[in-house]
Amino acid sequence: MVEGTPGRPYGGLISHFNMVEANMRARKEEVKALLGPNEHILCITAFPRIGCPLFTHPEALPDPHNSASRSLFYPDEAIYQGHPRFKTLARNIRERRGEKVAMNLPIFRDSKTPKPFVEDFSSLGDDGEAARASLPDHVYLDAMGFGMGCCCLQMTFQAQDITEARYLYDQLTPLTPIVLAMSAATPVFRGYLTDVDCRWSVISGSVDDRTREERGLEPLKNDRFVINKSRYDTIDSYLSECSAPFNDIPLVYDEELLQMLLDAGIDETLGRHMAHLFIRDPVVLYGEKVDIDDEEDSDHFENIQSTNWQNMRFKPPPPNSSIGWRIEFRPTEIQLTEFENAAFVVFVVLLTRVIATFKLNFLMPISQVDANLRTAQNRDAVLRERFHFRQDLISCDSPLQAQECCGGRPCEQEGAKVALMSIDEIVNGKAGEFAGLIPLINSYLGTIEADVDTHCSIRQYLKFISLRASGKLRTTARWIRDFVTQHPLYQQDSVVSSAINYDLVKLMVALSEGDEHIPNFSYSARTKTVDSLPPSVLADNPRLKDDSVLQ
Repeated sequence: MVEGTPGRPYGGLISHFNMVEANMRARKEEVKALLGPNEHILCITAFPRIGCPLFTHPEALPDPHNSASRSLFYPDEAIYQGHPRFKTLARNIRERRGEKVAMNLPIFRDSKTPKPFVEDFSSLGDDGEAARASLPDHVYLDAMGFGMGCCCLQMTFQAQDITEARYLYDQLTPLTPIVLAMSAATPVFRGYLTDVDCRWSVISGSVDDRTREERGLEPLKNDRFVINKSRYDTIDSYLSECSAPFNDIPLVYDEELLQMLLDAGIDETLGRHMAHLFIRDPVVLYGEKVDIDDEEDSDHFENIQSTNWQNMRFKPPPPNSSIGWRIEFRPTEIQLTEFENAAFVVFVVLLTRVIATFKLNFLMPISQVDANLRTAQNRDAVLRERFHFRQDLISCDSPLQAQECCGGRPCEQEGAKVALMSIDEIVNGKAGEFAGLIPLINSYLGTIEADVDTHCSIRQYLKFISLRASGKLRTTARWIRDFVTQHPLYQQDSVVSSAINYDLVKLMVALSEGDEHIPNFSYSARTKTVDSLPPSVLADNPRLKDDSVLQ
């Protein structure tokens, strides 16, 4: 798994939107230049047969008795050997938990899938732990690598100040399940078709270091808290003080730390968030970082902050830095092509512009966000499921144009009108009831000027998102599922064999390179993405000359 980021942040002009896809392509080309014959780089969430016998090259065997993760399926050789952090994480999570991590995904039941579906792990060296932890009719996973070996598409935004950062953090949170469902790309784990489409619960379980006491399985004796979620999961609270009424989940936090923050002038809503992060222990710590000056170095804070992996992340500025207040949008599953990935980036970033410009309010009880994120992982959630979503988006600060776009609904200071809606209705709108996210974006775009090429690219991205939301274009998960079940070697037993997997990955390579087109899945139109700002934009903004070319 390779993480790629732009060499420098994108700028704030609308023309920078047209550089995202080209930047992604440039990063991919850099990696391709390092590959040997018959080697390919793919933007996929998870290798379908990860954890199957001999899935690595060179071949490596798991060691369930002496390895860092003690996995029956995942050898230590599949953990990056170039830095001690990763193997240490795997070992420390297992040791702190007191047992191996355990993820159980419901099997996709086909006509010849065994009933019940139960695996015998004794031949793999199971000492009984896997037999106890695995569930009937589920695919069992037992290592951090199954989750942290997944890929995703994360977006980081810098806000004008802390107030806007907290506002955008809150407003984007209800959108995280919607984007997760639209980007669903992971129906296969350990060579089996599962009945889920997303990676989220796998990653959540793969780093769940809570002890039995912290999971509420035993009375508290050695630990301080019963903690309801893994350290990789949905957030438990909004950050803005005006959002606090929607925080309907009991929040576990360190009371002593909260008092210290209150005494320092931090408001209670933000203080509770920070005190909640610190109910966790560090999972990896370097000796040279134990004794540092906290006035000059934020490593002690980042050690905890960066290992609370959630659907949104609030990022204070590092000390002695020009970096501002940032937020991360973290749910999106990675897509096969740069076009698709750029489309999701542009869609979400445009939503931040719409929210900030129109002063919209997407808040709803945070318990409903949790429910939505569980729903988003279900098979074909885009087509089959309905999601809690707020319909009255207008706030008392919304400009007239926003009121007209959203049907002129009066603002309400308290409560929220939340209804169950399909992804199609949320994204594309429902006549007389809900404007839709893309119509809102189009209304915003009508207020700004954009060069022709950028305008063209944005239209293509939004068209793709609209078609994906409507179900006219299949999700990556649905396409993978269809490919497997329609393969001539498939035995209707939920098994994705090595031969099926080879053909699937080979077609993925062709799709990612633009050499194949799949009806009702591939988006055929091309954008006019570029690696530099247009001359006309540079002429109007000469100070941007150094930022005009991709890094």
